[in-house]
Amino acid sequence: MTSTVVFVHGALVRDGAWWWQLTADLLLERTGSPSVAVALPSCGEVPGTPGSGRTDADLAADAAALRAVLDAHRDVVLVGHSYGGTVIAEAGTHPAVRHVVLVSSYTPPVGATQGSIMGAEPDPVAIRVEDGRIALDGYDVDTFGARFLQDGDAATQRDAFARTTTQAAAAFGTPTTRAGWADVPSTALVCTEDRSTTPGLQREHAARASDAVELPTGHHPFVTRPDLVVDVLAPLVA
Repeated sequence: MTSTVVFVHGALVRDGAWWWQLTADLLLERTGSPSVAVALPSCGEVPGTPGSGRTDADLAADAAALRAVLDAHRDVVLVGHSYGGTVIAEAGTHPAVRHVVLVSSYTPPVGATQGSIMGAEPDPVAIRVEDGRIALDGYDVDTFGARFLQDGDAATQRDAFARTTTQAAAAFGTPTTRAGWADVPSTALVCTEDRSTTPGLQREHAARASDAVELPTGHHPFVTRPDLVVDVLAPLVA
């Protein structure tokens, strides 16, 4: 019996099922392993519904949404992208999780905030805060594609940009109270061509994981090179 894979998307985007779909489909084809993408309240997503809405939920709400998904499963490989790793940390240890995979992501110690992690970047992503919510600042489809999906085609870049959204600022300022990545085996995927999260910062966080694998991709390998991501996941779900 294979594990279920639970995917947690990153910051300032919505529609996790779209972001993970290519990897989820290939994983199902190769291993028979089902998957589910978590809806993050801080990104305006309402768990259990296909649409999105505006909320002022914070990191704790995102972690609660993740725990609710995990509660419905018994054997999980948990995969987080970028901010998704901070959600995994705050969700804490869960008995269903047997392996954590972090994609261009973080292993924050207790007390860290997403804002402090991003503050370590030499060229941080430009953001603005309005009415308690954070938004990308100054990006259009071309500049977004060049920074976040330079290894994807134009159609993929357009579809991805259409799924950017605002996010509650509280999600970036809430200190973690747990380190959910720390008590199970973990694999960090370092994206060496990433123009969003620098490889140096990725490697700093990956050093805390049980294992690290370097991929020659940009920030979203599960979109641009799902084959490489599935190569890592397939033996973990068996």
